[in-house]
Amino acid sequence: MTYRQIHPRDNVAVLLRAEGDIPAGHKIALRPIAAGEAVIKYGDPIGMATRDIAPGEHVHSHNLRTALREHETYEYVPAPLWPLPPRDGSTFEGYLRPDGRAGVRNEIWILPTVGCVNAVARQIEQAARALAGSTVEGIYAFEHPYGCSQLGGDLENTQRLLAALAKHPNTAGALIVGLGCENNNIGEFKKVLGDWDKTRVKFVNCQDSGDETADGVRLIGEIIKAAAGDHRETLPASKLCVGLKCGGSDGFSGITANPLAGAFSDWLVAQGGTTLLTEVPEMFGAERLLMNRCVDRETFDRTVALIEDFKRYFVENHQPVYENPSPGNKAGGITTLEEKSLGCTQKGGHAPVVDVLGYGARAEKAGLNLLWSPGNDLVSSTALAAAGAQLVLFTTGRGTPFGCPVPTVKIATNTALYEKKPLWMDFNAGALLEGESMESLSARLRGDVLKIASGARQTRAEQRGVRGLYIFKSGVTL
Repeated sequence: MTYRQIHPRDNVAVLLRAEGDIPAGHKIALRPIAAGEAVIKYGDPIGMATRDIAPGEHVHSHNLRTALREHETYEYVPAPLWPLPPRDGSTFEGYLRPDGRAGVRNEIWILPTVGCVNAVARQIEQAARALAGSTVEGIYAFEHPYGCSQLGGDLENTQRLLAALAKHPNTAGALIVGLGCENNNIGEFKKVLGDWDKTRVKFVNCQDSGDETADGVRLIGEIIKAAAGDHRETLPASKLCVGLKCGGSDGFSGITANPLAGAFSDWLVAQGGTTLLTEVPEMFGAERLLMNRCVDRETFDRTVALIEDFKRYFVENHQPVYENPSPGNKAGGITTLEEKSLGCTQKGGHAPVVDVLGYGARAEKAGLNLLWSPGNDLVSSTALAAAGAQLVLFTTGRGTPFGCPVPTVKIATNTALYEKKPLWMDFNAGALLEGESMESLSARLRGDVLKIASGARQTRAEQRGVRGLYIFKSGVTL
């Protein structure tokens, strides 16, 4: 029987290939596990056995349940610092912005203030597409259904997220398309936007325009003139900010793609760069590991607040805090939220946690940051972009065609997926199961990411024109 024991303390192992009725990626018991005993994976409990389990037996939903509770108490116990890789002088070719950030693309983004003008935004994109050239690398409209009939926090979330994207480093400029009667009208949106470069951010209000498409195209032409001097230049890797995301996980996620993303995160942090870890509900069960890596007590307290705030969100909506993983996760071999979380958080590597960001907030501190967002692939990837990520590493064992506003690098957890979906996947972490070392594979991933950041390569999603904008919503729609 071919299997992988992840940690010496584990009493289960992951099958590397199917054995009888047990699919690859699922767990088997390494020794007898008594009813009520903790099942250990990654060196930590992933739940409790609901009955006696014999060695070699399949361990899954039929004999394993979560041991998590709604209410936990936390104590700050700083973990020893893990040695990070040395600085190696890596660079990429990017666009240096006036605020000191760097872009890996030079695009114009068309952002509707309200879903009512989505079609107009798309028409402007189509009419202006021919204006893009070697300097402006693309013109893209991002549709969404919000901006009107929203109250309180939902409206603020929409405004913050759109404002962050309007000034994203991957943009040469942005065209804001409003209707005129929406809650998030252009006047109100400008209050949230704050200061902006008036040559790079333009506005068209459809109810005030005789031909909003023509006006939009004209304004994009003005942005392109302002961007005429934009050019790529050699920049240190410390200018990179990379989002870390997983979705459609399987039993291999925690032993291939997620640790690989974690190795990348440690490398980038060591270079002075920034990484962003989100999916707060998928920290439940592994949150103490992150809390004890916080650089100080204040950051620990903010991490506790991050976790507790999301628990309240579940409770206030009358949902169980420790909901099991999705059907796709379960089919892939993940049984409990603890198991999902312990694998998910490996994308954060071993670097200290330096900051905790609210939804729509921009990363300001180099190092590993935690970001408020749900686990939903679409919403959390967009939140990573809004926080300043110039690209996102997206690990998956099930596959997905989606792309967020920034280049989305899909990392397959297994070779079968990588070979089956060549139009979706960018990198194969399954090579770790076939003998390639983490050192070798992580070096290859770094090389690919630097090429994508330099514009020498597009992601599969970019090649297919797949990108979208997805905003978090929790409250009342009028």
